[in-house]
This record gives sequence, structure tokens and C-alpha cells, in this order.
Amino acid sequence: MSILINKDTRVMTQGMTGKVGQFHTLHSKNYANGVNCFVAGVTPGKAGQSYEGIPVFNSVAEAKAQTGATVSVIYVPPPYAAAAIDEAVEAGLELVICITEGIPVMDMLRTRYKMQGKKTLLIGPNCPGVITPDEIKIGIMPGHIHRKGGIGVVSRSGTLTYEAVWQLTQLGYGQSSCVGIGGDPINGLKHLDVMKMFNDDPATDAVVMVGEIGGSDEEECARWIRGNMKKPVVGFIAGVTAPPGKRMGHAGAIISGGQGSAMVKLAVMEECGIHITRNPAEMGKTMKAVLRR
Repeated sequence: MSILINKDTRVMTQGMTGKVGQFHTLHSKNYANGVNCFVAGVTPGKAGQSYEGIPVFNSVAEAKAQTGATVSVIYVPPPYAAAAIDEAVEAGLELVICITEGIPVMDMLRTRYKMQGKKTLLIGPNCPGVITPDEIKIGIMPGHIHRKGGIGVVSRSGTLTYEAVWQLTQLGYGQSSCVGIGGDPINGLKHLDVMKMFNDDPATDAVVMVGEIGGSDEEECARWIRGNMKKPVVGFIAGVTAPPGKRMGHAGAIISGGQGSAMVKLAVMEECGIHITRNPAEMGKTMKAVLRR
């Protein structure tokens, strides 16, 4: 069992005729059961074309009707990506994974407002995607570092998602599902949403949770974990500040009014029973120590 996606998931790529969409669709198709999972591409005006045997349609609704795809991954350029999410939501897809970075905040505000009351789940934007090891990967993560197992991973940081996975794999711990939720201020699923899924997933034995400075999502999730989580959680917060004159890596990484710092988040997580590490190189070792107890 897994969360969100599995070998039976049917996926369309919005923006598949672009270079980025083609590159990552091909790599996802070539991973595990991808040849059966990736069934459609969507680019307005490009219907009738195909890429690597995957047919292209003009609209999400058409692709869904013709192929049965219920999940979309978006590689559409930033000015048009929010509209691509809107189209997928209106078509009634179950899950939308938006990889695109740099979507204007006001665009995402409007999109999140339109999503109210809709059934579609959104991951991202500005995220690496989702993978169920040895079954399916949807996104830009390197598939070869993953192996099937019992550790769930949820992270705001793309690169730290890969780092956590690699450390676990090197220590012999596979992953049940890995979810990169993205670091933008206006996004879809939060740590808490994914943590609840892992808590209910019989294939997940423990979870690595990676956060970033800014906002209060990690603290909210930690407080829920204290009263509800039945599985051990290892936590890390990426809190390295940018050099003078440089921007933070994620638009969501903003500290305001003394809240949202790495130290505040780590303190709350530790109070709530999460096994924290302050060294990103020790996420895997920390999990190993927890599981040995």
C-alpha cells in the first residue's frame, strides 16, 4: 500500500511538448511501472501529436475522457501554470502535482480560492513531486536513490528530500512514499495533511519530516503529532539564512515577528515528541537510532 499514487495510477503531463515536460516525462515513464502509468500529454493546439508513444490532447478534460487519467503533473511555464491547475481542478482530477517554480503569488491566491469545495488535491507548486519507490514516480526526483521500504518522507525542500532519501537508502531503509510539498507560501497539501496519510498507511512504519524557516506549518503538524501520531517521526528544519543581498531559496521562507525561525520550530517539534536533528547529514542516522530503540 502507499499514499497518493501507486502502480495503478494513470497520469497526464500538462506541458509535455516543452523541453522540461518531455525530459521528465521520459524519465518518469522509464521508472518502474511508468510505461503503463503515463498515458497522456496536454498542450493546447497540439492534439494529434505524440511523444515516446504518449498521445497529446488539447485539454485536460479530453485527455481524461480518452485515457482515464486522474492525476496530472504540471511543467507549464510560470505565467500559465496557475491556469493549468485551474483546468485540472475543473476537470475533476483527483490529484495535481505542480512542479513549476516562480508562479506569481496572486495567481496562486486566485487558484486556491477557486479550489475551495473541489475534490482535487494539490501538491506544490515549486516541488519535486511524489514517488512510491519501485512503483511510480511523478516529478523530477532521481529515481535511482530510492528503494521500497517502510519510511515515509515529507519535505518542503526538494534537495533535502533527496538527501534524506539517500541517507535512508544507504543505511538499508527503504521508503513507502516520498512527498515533496514545495516551499511556496501559497501551496496545496501541508505537512499535516501528508502526516495524517502516513499515520493511516499500514506500509509506513516511521516518517522523516523536513521543514524550512518561515510560516507555522511545521509547528501545527508537530502539535497534531503529539496527540495523534502512532509512529515515530524524525524532524529537521532547514534554517540557513541567505548572504546579504541574496534571496531565500523559497518564497515561503520568511520569518516574521520572531516566528518561523529554525530554533522556534525545532523547539516545538522536540516538545511534541519528534526526534529532531540539527544536522542535515544525520537525518538517516537519527532514524536508525530511533528504530533501534
